[in-house]
Amino acid sequence: MTTVRPERDGDVEAIHCINRLAFDTAAEARLVDLLRERGKLLLSLVAEHHGQAVGHIVFTRVIAESRPELRGVGLGPMAVVPSLQRRGIGSLLVQAGLAECLAIASDFAVVLGHPHYYPRFGFAPASRFGLRCSWQVPDDVFMALEFRPGTLAGAAGLVQYQPEFNE
Repeated sequence: MTTVRPERDGDVEAIHCINRLAFDTAAEARLVDLLRERGKLLLSLVAEHHGQAVGHIVFTRVIAESRPELRGVGLGPMAVVPSLQRRGIGSLLVQAGLAECLAIASDFAVVLGHPHYYPRFGFAPASRFGLRCSWQVPDDVFMALEFRPGTLAGAAGLVQYQPEFNE
């Protein structure tokens, strides 16, 4: 049985390990550690499978430059240990995270991720809303989700992630 819960103090090492195992480099693990150290984790959730931490997702604040009053969140990194990928754990993390972001009155979410994975959660290419990523990425991998229809009207322009994403 898999459950999703907020990160706890004793999870730091396991989260680092999950991110290190799930990605080709240690960059994502280091990024999560840095965001935590600087108090930039808006939401950090852990997936447990039979009591063991096996997945992790982070949400941080983002800003749509043309509409800075909007409360935007960036999804990612999201990681599941390789031996348990493709079993729905990532989906549980995304669903729980998006529900929590909605509950804390977020207006929109963005993700830089697989174009065949995130649309199942309502994400669409951010370019449909006139939004651009801070980095040069293919149009279909930078996606956005409005928590309420019409929220991103007039929000065309650059989306800024936390500075730690550039370190």
